Amino acid sequence: MIERYTLPEMGNLWTENYKLKTWLQVEIAVCEAQAELGYIPTEAVEEIKAKANFDPKRVLEIEAEVRHDMIAFLTNVNEYVGDAGRYIHLGLTSSDVLDTALALQLVASTNVLLERLEDLIQAIRYQAQQHRNTVMIGRSHGIHAEPITFGFKLAGWLAEVLRHRDRLVNVRQRVAVGKISGAVGTYANIEPRVEAIACQKLGLEPDTASTQVISRDIHAEFVQALALLGASIERFAVEIRNLQKTDVLEVEEYFAKGQKGSSAMPHKRNPIRSERLTGMARILRGNAVAALENVALWHERDISHSSVERMILPDSCTLTDFMLVETTDLVKHLLVYPENMARNMNVYGGVVFSQRVMLTLVEKGMSREEAYAIVQSCAHQAWNKPEGNFRELISSDPRVTERLSKEQIEECFDPQRHLKHLDQIYQRLSI
Repeated sequence: MIERYTLPEMGNLWTENYKLKTWLQVEIAVCEAQAELGYIPTEAVEEIKAKANFDPKRVLEIEAEVRHDMIAFLTNVNEYVGDAGRYIHLGLTSSDVLDTALALQLVASTNVLLERLEDLIQAIRYQAQQHRNTVMIGRSHGIHAEPITFGFKLAGWLAEVLRHRDRLVNVRQRVAVGKISGAVGTYANIEPRVEAIACQKLGLEPDTASTQVISRDIHAEFVQALALLGASIERFAVEIRNLQKTDVLEVEEYFAKGQKGSSAMPHKRNPIRSERLTGMARILRGNAVAALENVALWHERDISHSSVERMILPDSCTLTDFMLVETTDLVKHLLVYPENMARNMNVYGGVVFSQRVMLTLVEKGMSREEAYAIVQSCAHQAWNKPEGNFRELISSDPRVTERLSKEQIEECFDPQRHLKHLDQIYQRLSI
């Protein structure tokens, strides 16, 4: 991921140095397991732990010659360890180290993402609490529908991110698997007990049945979970963008002192962060497709997945991390305009209360067909006219007034009727 969208904590987990550190961690765990079972001398393991090190630049130098990154790494480690290095990598194949170490990176990355997600959860919950009674118009097909509250809209966001938290917790468990089973996964040169002990030391579970690699459905699920989280962030961002339109202007991204919106037009206050998040979600979805393509490998292994994962796994983790931090800050500092929400809701004389008028007429004995026709006629007369006033048209229609009193008509235009059950939703989410 480019530096512009890389935050330090997550970025550090995907550096070359951190990757090689996890490789060495796996190799040492296997050596310790071998020693516990009596296959290699304990003194040798102590010497390995005391001396083992690596130099990323030196690894690259060796790789340029041998054209194999794991061999280059092992060669460099042995330059530090000396004779005891002959016990390193005994009975292993490269993927034992690569896939097990990758699991450590994915678990560490998921832990960071869960912390970020918790911050977003709290930011959304706080705003929902602040605006649980801020009345606005609900929209379907982009057209005014019936009243809701801004807190209710945010409650939907909160429920969504809570589901993502559950998904990340589950996928963290799913990726926390290692394999120390040798070439083609048959344990021909290393026994399952070594795998069990080494994985336990690393905080992983042994893979149930690996080939020479851990099956890539696990990694595809991980990337898809991030893509799905990105899709929800995009949904929130698109909503903010729509609500920030000049002719709507019900919410607005915080505009900092000194910030500029346009090089040409000084008046502009553009939803740039929401637009950025929208674009980033596209990258996550593209990476999810690549992860799915990685599942089908030849026989017990090939390395067609390797080049893909070198890009999509660090990029997806780093980008999701950035998106969560950006979204949290956006939600925390979102500008909300209740007056504009009230103005928009009451355009054309409260035409959005048409269903309540129709149902009240039906309750008073009018057929649904006749009630619908009357209310629709009044609504369409008011629609898209500067002077249009649905409420006045309803109040002056004799077919309505012969069945409804002035007070009953007045009650039809009370938005609180639409909000009376929202507390049940808020209670479910501790809002």
